[in-house]
Amino acid sequence: GYGMSGDAYHITSPCNDGEGGYRAMNSAINMAKVLPENIDYINAHGTSTQIGDDIELTAIMKLIKENPKIKISSTKSSIGHLLGAAGSVEAIFSILSILHKTVPATLNLDNPSNSYNVNLVPKVPQENNSKYVLSNSFGFGGTNTALLFKSFE
Repeated sequence: GYGMSGDAYHITSPCNDGEGGYRAMNSAINMAKVLPENIDYINAHGTSTQIGDDIELTAIMKLIKENPKIKISSTKSSIGHLLGAAGSVEAIFSILSILHKTVPATLNLDNPSNSYNVNLVPKVPQENNSKYVLSNSFGFGGTNTALLFKSFE
């Protein structure tokens, strides 16, 4: 599934309610006819900015509610921000997480600011037999994209 949205809230900051990111993710799962509770892993855009990460987590929580089985991590913590290439490399990470049955860690996650009951996969990769993986790419100017990948059966 594929979803995109534009919130055009600010050139460098997403809207506080996370609505743009939520709409992109919701469109992707609706296109694929998948329920949010069937997602096993979300590769967050996760740029390690307090504003951006908190707003993305707000959008994710709106989508998945508080489902502690869903793992969420950011691969930018290990590779940095690749700007225009970030979405494609993170999509590859997402597909590899399905193939290798492993969720990549969020490195250097010492003091998460969230108060949600979610697994942010801190510091160490975790085993996961993922069937559905969602990959987020949220950019400047409010461009939001989400891709949903499914394991091959």
